[in-house]
Amino acid sequence: MSQSPTQQEVPVTEGANVSERQSLDVLDQLMKPEVQESLTVLVENLPKLAEMVTAMTKAYDFAQSVATDKVLISDTMSAMGEFAKPVVDKAKGVASAAIEANDRAQAEQTSVGLFAMLKMLKDPNVQQTLRFAQSFLSILNERQQQQR
Repeated sequence: MSQSPTQQEVPVTEGANVSERQSLDVLDQLMKPEVQESLTVLVENLPKLAEMVTAMTKAYDFAQSVATDKVLISDTMSAMGEFAKPVVDKAKGVASAAIEANDRAQAEQTSVGLFAMLKMLKDPNVQQTLRFAQSFLSILNERQQQQR
């Protein structure tokens, strides 16, 4: 039984030593000139820091209220869905047209001759595509010249 109280006293003494060491470490840190200069700067700027913390707290509170507002989240998602729907529909239309064009091109075995190409050049869609390709390549060339 005499060993039990001794064992309990050792941790208390060790805990006190650790606490004293930590206090000395903190005091040693506070005695460094660079730490004292930093503390002086902090004290001089406390009004600004307090103002910044207040503004950040208000911003955090606002962001928190916005993030947890179910109605706002629902309305935002609905608006984004309405905005994205036409884009998604157009992308689906282009994708389905590309798939159908690929299927037709694979099924057709005839070669395209010179006169067929000249006839295609009269098509307004081909003309628009060629103008786009020409403009696109021109812009890429201009940017490449600017980078040099």
